[in-house]
Amino acid sequence: CPNCTRCTEYTSWSHGLHPECEFIFQLEEEERGCLQYVEEQGNRSTEGCRPFWDAVVCWPQAAVGESVQRACPAIFSLFKNKTGSVSRNCTSAGWSRPSPPYHIACSVDDDIPETEQSYFTTVKLIYTVGYSVSLVVLTAAVFILLLFRRLRCARNFIHIQLFITFILKAMAVFIRDATLFSNDDTNHCTLSTFTCKASVVFCHYCVMANFFWLLVEALYLNSLLLSSFYHSRQCLWGFSLLGWGVPVLFIVLWIGSRLYFEDTECWDINEDSPYWWIIKGPIVVSITVNFMLFMNIIRILIQKLNPRLIQFNNSSQYRRLTKSTLLLIPLFGTHYMFFNFLPDYFNVNLRLFIELCMGSFQGLLVALLYCFLNQEVQKEVHMQWLRWQVRSYGVVSPAAKGSQMDTPF
Repeated sequence: CPNCTRCTEYTSWSHGLHPECEFIFQLEEEERGCLQYVEEQGNRSTEGCRPFWDAVVCWPQAAVGESVQRACPAIFSLFKNKTGSVSRNCTSAGWSRPSPPYHIACSVDDDIPETEQSYFTTVKLIYTVGYSVSLVVLTAAVFILLLFRRLRCARNFIHIQLFITFILKAMAVFIRDATLFSNDDTNHCTLSTFTCKASVVFCHYCVMANFFWLLVEALYLNSLLLSSFYHSRQCLWGFSLLGWGVPVLFIVLWIGSRLYFEDTECWDINEDSPYWWIIKGPIVVSITVNFMLFMNIIRILIQKLNPRLIQFNNSSQYRRLTKSTLLLIPLFGTHYMFFNFLPDYFNVNLRLFIELCMGSFQGLLVALLYCFLNQEVQKEVHMQWLRWQVRSYGVVSPAAKGSQMDTPF
């Protein structure tokens, strides 16, 4: 099923099964139930027509001359709003052919509708472009922040870690697409290989790390506004442990639970799985805490920007603080709060567009706002350019003096 859930965003994964995959697994479940029924009926009377499974419907024991009618499987309603029924006659020679044929009675087309196929192709094209552009821009942003000594500070250290998680998430999407969707003949609903499972695990880790570093950014901003953050290595080590270490813990627990209790398919199908909450739970908590922290940031800024409380010497600093913080809020997953309380199959096409298409450009926006459009970064790049001109051509400019990072953002 080319449209099975992908490892890109938290809520995209929680959809469970794509309808095509659900169709396959539901038929397999019904087949197991039917075969058990056939086995139970095996020692009874052999007169008439024996029960059997015809790959679609389970037919019961019937007497010669009896006509049996069966409704199309309920799973077919995923593809059509209304489905019909099929009948067979029990004759002395055995069961007759189904009437009408399944493809007529159940109104199921073999192929994905052209409009749906076009939609998924467009979505894949958009998020591929989005992640590709984000990957290039984020890599350049990390290089810039690491290259210039004056830009090395606690704030940019945290920004770099966040940029890296966006880079890893983009790489995870491309790796998983190459693993699962490079061959159209691959049965994505039953694929179960080490490479496939490893790509899913890598995807889950990258997304968890991304959400936890978003949480770190929110914690850091709150600490700055409350003037309780001290630029110490212990604090940065603590943030690193939260951003990189905590996801490892939950991923290891999830891997163990899948290996021992649900080692099926490619580990990317999580419908009705209690072990999925090992990953989903911490992400939901991080989204909720992040949202609460941002609400607290807004509350603090409103208080600090009260004209009666602002002193002349720090008013411009708080205004810059406000601008940077308000720019950060829409990029830090606040829209996930909305999806958290909706059913998994609520308007799937809209969710796919927002989470895959818009989400693929999130890293690009973060890199632009907190690196390329940042005044301190622009000033430092400009200073280095002027210094290079001085060394190369002997051009001296009054602007080519030391820069100083005078704001926490």
